Amino acid sequence: MVNQVERLNMPLEPLYRSDNLRPAFQLRYSWTGWLKSAWKNMPDASILDTIDPLWEQDGLRRLEHSWANDYFQITLSAKPEVSPVFLATRVKGRLQYFLRNAGCGFTGFSRKVSVRSIGENTSQDVTAYIASQVEKESFDDPRFRAMLAQFTRTFPGVDLAVPSESARGRYWYNLHVVLLVAGRGRYHDPAQLRMLYDRTLRIADRKSHKIASISVMPDHLHLALRGNIDSSPLDIAIGFQNNLAFAMKQVPIWQEGFYSGTFSEYDMGAIRHSAALAGQPDSPSGKPDGV
Repeated sequence: MVNQVERLNMPLEPLYRSDNLRPAFQLRYSWTGWLKSAWKNMPDASILDTIDPLWEQDGLRRLEHSWANDYFQITLSAKPEVSPVFLATRVKGRLQYFLRNAGCGFTGFSRKVSVRSIGENTSQDVTAYIASQVEKESFDDPRFRAMLAQFTRTFPGVDLAVPSESARGRYWYNLHVVLLVAGRGRYHDPAQLRMLYDRTLRIADRKSHKIASISVMPDHLHLALRGNIDSSPLDIAIGFQNNLAFAMKQVPIWQEGFYSGTFSEYDMGAIRHSAALAGQPDSPSGKPDGV
């Protein structure tokens, strides 16, 4: 039998785990790899049909692709357990394996790649939506509205157009994360709302996420952030859920789910338009993101 002292020394079990969550998500990324040397013969597109089932096993699904003499670019959707670093590794690794046996003179990709999160909304759309949370709600008490407004903030110093740099490439990893209060509950206590706001910023800093916009509302929490590229959207959401629940005395305050969506400086409409242009990569400028 566990005594009180032993119980106090035991690590806390996380309230939120990947096996008990039902997330909603819309996660899309563009991957670009640069060739060490130009193709001897352009590869046949059918090679991607061979790789697709393997990417599906990795939690990835190819949406569009394009290539030219010096680069290869693919747009993919992803499951929430996929991090940008994992995506970059699996896309590059599987392509290299099959292209080397395709008779196209493939000599390999350069060490650096580009990974960009994309979505149906732009960075401006997402941050503006989060900033409008208090305004779009109908509160009878103007004093409560004024109090609540202090927990919605945009941080101009966090530029979501700036990539995260690593030894292996550049990553634009922007996420919109939404947590909902369990049981349709609502928090009205200014002290609790302040605690949730402050702790959210501290958690992000500790886990190397950069928050661009935040809104702590009575029944939900919105975040727009540049994520740590080693962390998946699932890792990020669970991290906030568990740490904020701990701050509330280990009470399961959140629904067993969350929303996460990727976004960027341009949206999927721009991606689809450029992909439709013969020989053009998946970027509205007609050129892949540089390294």
